Amino acid sequence: MYKRILTSALLFGMVATGPPAAAMTCAPRVDLVDRLSTEFNETLTATGLQNARSLIEVWSSVGGDSFTILVSHPNGISCVVSAGKYWTTITPAPAPDKEGVAG
Repeated sequence: MYKRILTSALLFGMVATGPPAAAMTCAPRVDLVDRLSTEFNETLTATGLQNARSLIEVWSSVGGDSFTILVSHPNGISCVVSAGKYWTTITPAPAPDKEGVAG
């Protein structure tokens, strides 16, 4: 019985000291954009609609030194979901000409 109590206490203690699930940085979009622009020299490089209530934004610096991925919501709040270094933009190759494809 004491083993179970001790194990539970240790597990719950470790969980309590870890970062909370809400540790994801969320703030008004204008504040995050201002910080990304001034502190990291990042600009908006790509966007995509995740669903009717979430817009994915990729911000990156010109030299690829840093990048940040935001999820922005209609209420004006954005959350940082990822950030890192060495961003590389890959341009997709053009689709082959359909006239030259045998069918």
